[in-house]
This record gives sequence, C-alpha cells and structure tokens, in this order.
Amino acid sequence: MGELVPAEEPSMDLPIIDLDIYRTNAPNSTAAQEECARAARALITYGALVLHDSRVSEADNEAFLDLLEDYFAQPAETLKRDERPELGYQVGVTLENTEKPKCAVDEPCLRVIERLAPAERPLDIAGHHPDPKCRFFWRMGEPAPYATQFPGLNADNVIPEASDIRGRWTPVMETWGKSMKSAVSGLAEMAAVGMRLPAETFTEAGRYGPHLLAPTASDLEKYGSKDTILAGFHTDLNFLTIHGRSRYPGLHVWARNTGRRIAVSIPRPAADQAGSYLLVQAGKQLEHLTGGLVKAGYHEVVVNSSTLNTVATRQQNYPERPLVRISSTFFWHLSSDYDLAPIAALADQAKAVRAANFDLGRDEGDEVEYEPMKVGQQVQNELKHIALLA
Repeated sequence: MGELVPAEEPSMDLPIIDLDIYRTNAPNSTAAQEECARAARALITYGALVLHDSRVSEADNEAFLDLLEDYFAQPAETLKRDERPELGYQVGVTLENTEKPKCAVDEPCLRVIERLAPAERPLDIAGHHPDPKCRFFWRMGEPAPYATQFPGLNADNVIPEASDIRGRWTPVMETWGKSMKSAVSGLAEMAAVGMRLPAETFTEAGRYGPHLLAPTASDLEKYGSKDTILAGFHTDLNFLTIHGRSRYPGLHVWARNTGRRIAVSIPRPAADQAGSYLLVQAGKQLEHLTGGLVKAGYHEVVVNSSTLNTVATRQQNYPERPLVRISSTFFWHLSSDYDLAPIAALADQAKAVRAANFDLGRDEGDEVEYEPMKVGQQVQNELKHIALLA
C-alpha cells in the first residue's frame, strides 16, 4: 500500500506518462508494465497526469484552436442557432452564463474547499453565478448496435450554419477529436493494466460511450479582468478528460494528496521530438468504477497574471486574431447503458488507501457511497446539478 500512499507530500509537478512505451513494447514487457503502474499511481495520487503521444500533431491542435476562435467570434445570434437545450446541451453550442459550477451549492464539494488552506482555495464561487464560458459539444462516439435507454445523450452532431465555418468544420473537428480519443483510450488501457485488471476493462466499458470533443471559449475582451472566474471549481462527470495545449494559461488543478493549487503548464515537445504532451484528468465515472481508489480531479479556469501577459503578447503578435481562450478538451465517457458499480478489488484497495491517508493526517472527508446505476443515469444526475438539464 505504501507505493499508492506516499508518506511525503508528492511533487507539485504532475507525472509525465509516455504512451509510446506501452504502444511499442510487448504488453507483458517490463517497460510496458512499469509505465502502466506509473500511470495508475499518478491517477490515484494526483487525479491527473501529463501524457506524451508521438502520434498527436501540434499542428492539428493549432488548426483546431484557429477554427474555434473563428467560430466563437461570431455574433451571439448566429451561435444561438446551434443550441440544443432540449438535449441538455449535449450536442452543439452552450452560450455563456448557462452552465453553473456544481460546487457552489454541493455540500461535499464545499467541505473539500473548507479543508484547503485559505491560500490554496479556489476563487470564490459562493454566488452560484453561471460560468461566463461558452462550449461546443461534438460527438465522437461509435454508434451502439442496440437501442440505448438514453437517446438524448447520444444525439446527432450539429454542424454550424455559417458558410465560412461549415466547410472546414467537420474535417478539423474529426482529425483533432480522433487524435485525442486515441490517446486517452490508450491511457485507459494503461490504467487498467496498472491496476492489475485486463487491459480492455475500461475501453470495453466505454466502447459505445458518448465521447465528446468539448472545447470551451472565453471572451477575454469581455471577461479579461484579473481574477475573473471562467470555469468555477468543479470535477468532470465523465471517465477521463484530456486536454491539448490552450493558447492562454489559467487552468488550476488540485492534486488529491497535496491540498495545493497547481497552475498547469503543458510542456512543449523538443524540436527533435515527435508528437504532443496532453493533460489528462480523472472524472466522476472513473471514481465511481474504482470505488474511490481514483478521485475525480478538482479544477478551475481563471484569469491570472499569466493569462494577462499572454493576452498582451498575442495582441502584439497577432492583432487580427480574436481574443478568445479556447480549451482543447475531450471528454471520454463510459457507455450510457453500462452498469456503473465499483469493481470489488479496486473498492477494497480504495478503503485501504483511505485508511492509510487518514493515518498520515490527510482528511478526505466523509466516506462516499457509490450506488449502482446506469452510466446514463449518472450523467443525467450530474447535468441537473450544473443547470444543463431540467
């Protein structure tokens, strides 16, 4: 248990996991097994990690960011045509001041904030104001060969109407979305192996998941004042979230065993290095399935000094480009009809990790009961908390 519960406070640098080691070596090789164990430990200890994948192109991320900046620079009345509120905003656009941070009124989450040292707490979300960010959901799932109980969570994609956007939309979204999906699926396999499960345990459970390429957009001309909350303190409801590099800093994460706020900086590959580095965070579905062995990672996006410095630089170097902060985000989900319940062996480990943390003086709050339910029901429950589903 000691290897899962470090006695010393973990480093403030997120571990870097190399997917290529797993992809290019035999699954039972020492190198692959050790890297999978590192991936599992990173998720258990931090709830987040940095993933390197040599197949993922930085140029594809840049094309994606350009497209989304252009899309969200359109007038609100144009964007509104792409809204689908009747589907819980699970495809198409969600405009600013719609989605509410769950933690503003969620008692367990508020207690998490209370346990943090005052200097490490997120910016105040007590007013429960909706986030000023916009979002677009582009579905990247494989159609299920059966009738789902949750058709609203598996709806057809919305393609923007504007002619100058529409022509390049699908190729750019599909190219970047497939890269992100492939990378995070590979990590899901690594995590399963590292937790001593069959490699396909998580990927089979998510084979028909309603995976989403899910960029957010924040207008930094309108919401560019220091300490503006762009996305309030929260966890993600899905299984794993993966991010490419944003052009503007501002993402903070809280690692499980540090109690400290970490300003995320995704490294750039060296000049002679292929691929990209990507940030991966654990979501609520992974927490539920592991019985709390992995905890969903808390995070926020705010305007900080680094954000403002980058705004000034981009205004000087790219004066013609919109000042819109795009997050290059992908939500990997379990299948909506999958029976979500803790895996017994992992739940037992979770109890032991919790006890070991308690002995080290780390208060993780009240024990959580992970009730069995369909994944689709879990998603719908979470959407109601954040005001996206009535």
